Amino acid sequence: MSRPLRLFVEATPKKAFVSALDWPGLARGAKTDDLAIELLVAAMPRYAKVARKAGERFDPTDQDIEVTSRREGDYGTAFGIPSLVAPEDREPVDAREAKRLAAIVEASWAEFDRIAAGAPEALRKGPRGGGRDRSKIEEHVNGADAAYATVLGLKHRSDTRAQVEALRAAVLATLREPSDGSPIAGKKWPARYAARRIAWHALDHAWEIEDRSEPG
Repeated sequence: MSRPLRLFVEATPKKAFVSALDWPGLARGAKTDDLAIELLVAAMPRYAKVARKAGERFDPTDQDIEVTSRREGDYGTAFGIPSLVAPEDREPVDAREAKRLAAIVEASWAEFDRIAAGAPEALRKGPRGGGRDRSKIEEHVNGADAAYATVLGLKHRSDTRAQVEALRAAVLATLREPSDGSPIAGKKWPARYAARRIAWHALDHAWEIEDRSEPG
């Protein structure tokens, strides 16, 4: 049996988010925490591909799920974002773990790029005709990464592919540094939370593109 899959729950009356604390990017939201956990479990086979790219073993059939902490969600949670820093996010990060977290973030970006590259420009619309097309999703993810970088004390644009690559390299270099659990650059995000927030956003939209590339 692998180590327990530690989960953090943040919940509002109408929205809950569940995040795997040791596996950046594995997070799902739903109306209740039970439904969010169901969606997280359903996403595990997809996530296993990302873990393998990062050089990690993640067996979707061998996970001992354990909710280790929960907090009342905020406006970000209600909006649909894993918004809160968990108590466990403030745990120290040694050199080996820092390298691991960065590798998973890098693999999440690689998965987003792979899926986007193989998708059509026009994606299937939602039941009310909504949803961005593929290039707009790419712009959104890259723009969000530039905003995330500022929370890490970095300033990078994301208008060109070269700028995106430079931004990602700077973020990964920051995440590879050991940490005592304090917010990076004296701002808001500890390393563990930064890794899981950035990886979640990339994978959430990667899987959105993948799902909306298929017939309805």
